Amino acid sequence: MRVSGDHSQPRNVGLGLALVSAFTFGGSGVAAKPLIEAGLAPLEVTWLRVTGAALVLLPLAWRHRGLLTRRPGLLVGFGLLAVAGVQACYFAALSRIPVGVALLIEYFAPALVLGWVRFVQRRPVSRAAAVGVVLAVGGLMCVVEVWSGLSFNPLGVLLAFGAAFCQVGYFVLSDHGSDGQDPADPLGVIAYGLLIGAVALTVVSRPWGMDWTVLTGRADLAGASVPAPALLAWVVLVATVLAYLTGVVSVRRLSPQVAGVVACLEAVIATVLAWVLLDEHLGVAQVVGGAVVLTGALIAQTSTPKAAPAEPVAASAPVEGEREFTAGG
Repeated sequence: MRVSGDHSQPRNVGLGLALVSAFTFGGSGVAAKPLIEAGLAPLEVTWLRVTGAALVLLPLAWRHRGLLTRRPGLLVGFGLLAVAGVQACYFAALSRIPVGVALLIEYFAPALVLGWVRFVQRRPVSRAAAVGVVLAVGGLMCVVEVWSGLSFNPLGVLLAFGAAFCQVGYFVLSDHGSDGQDPADPLGVIAYGLLIGAVALTVVSRPWGMDWTVLTGRADLAGASVPAPALLAWVVLVATVLAYLTGVVSVRRLSPQVAGVVACLEAVIATVLAWVLLDEHLGVAQVVGGAVVLTGALIAQTSTPKAAPAEPVAASAPVEGEREFTAGG
């Protein structure tokens, strides 16, 4: 969703909001994992997160109700991929592998976006972007320790890659949402994306069979007994509603490119929080590999592809690998 920067606002306000968005998104895993370990299925936690946020943002959905008839395809795609797909795959992954590893794999998405540009849209990409992809691949090999036959649960790793692929859908749909002929307000797209994602997750998670007593009890967080409702409130209000809204507003004050770079701190924040609160210690290879993945993601996200060929290759504006990266875990 390309949003023009608001140059009348102080730049440091935008940077502060982008940091808040990265911190709140990064804190979703450490709050959700204790709920999963307390007895809720990953899909059930995902449903609670998305449905709760959708209810909070209902006023925004009503305000932008015209999007239902103007851009139904965009809203459905965003809800299924950028909301339901990303969150379901991410939470399912972190139930099997460390939070930091799941997010680092998910941050392979900027490199995958460059693959979309090169092989689907058939547009050349810059040499720096190609270097970013190579770095991201090499870093991922270190994160999952391929030389030892994968140190982590293979299904968890596969699910994390599923979150990365769904994140690519977020980038591509964001590009369509910024179409100059019929632009879609990002706040409306987020509100309806959450609503549609909640409906889709209701079908697959079947919350009527959920053990609701888990939410009346307590969960373990770093050895401390924390009320489950408090963890759920953090996931819904802070790690979803506040995270999405501050991310969008930060893009209004910065450029999508700058906001996307700041958002890459989400993986670092999530890894540090998981280390401190969940005692998920990563080895030296994972830490080094994670740094390489983030470096590659930054290069891939900030490298603008070369000029398009004379003939059109797509009906919509080109995906440039510089969209705001705020739909993560």
